[in-house]
Amino acid sequence: MGRRQWSTFCMRLLASWWGVDLGKDCLAYGLPRFRRYPRSRIIIGPACEFNSSAASNLIGVNRPCILSTLSDRAKIQIGSNCGFSGTVIGCSDTILIGDNVRCGANTLITDTDWHTDDPRTNLDTPVLLEKNVWLGVNVIILKGVSVGENTLVAAGSVVTRTLPSNVIAGGNPAKVLRTISPTQQGAKQ
Repeated sequence: MGRRQWSTFCMRLLASWWGVDLGKDCLAYGLPRFRRYPRSRIIIGPACEFNSSAASNLIGVNRPCILSTLSDRAKIQIGSNCGFSGTVIGCSDTILIGDNVRCGANTLITDTDWHTDDPRTNLDTPVLLEKNVWLGVNVIILKGVSVGENTLVAAGSVVTRTLPSNVIAGGNPAKVLRTISPTQQGAKQ
């Protein structure tokens, strides 16, 4: 059994142990980590790929993929044919990810401030990534953000506000840099 087959087999065991609904034909290279709070949900569509090993991505994955729910009301739902490389998804409310989303190495997606006992934090707020979104390496998606269909977010960006469909966005905080015509949409439809 090869490394990818072994990782995929172990990922399926871990998903089952944590009560994660893992779709058909999902693949792993290195072991992702799951942590599901009781009564919360993690649903992963078919044909998703999780690169969690430093050798799985030549740009440099510095951590495994980690999917975690932090409350009993939390829900992570991932569409089909998505790719993750060292991506951390931390959910206390709702994170919805559409089909054909690509997350570059070491991305972070969260709908919470994580320290909810601190009075300086605000309420947890859902995150939505529509279909065909592409997040570059080291992108951070913060709570309350929606990223529209076919949008590409440049490497190293911090997304603090909603981004429309069919744009390239970048910076800290991320802002729209230019629009993309329908002929420039790169992901599978």
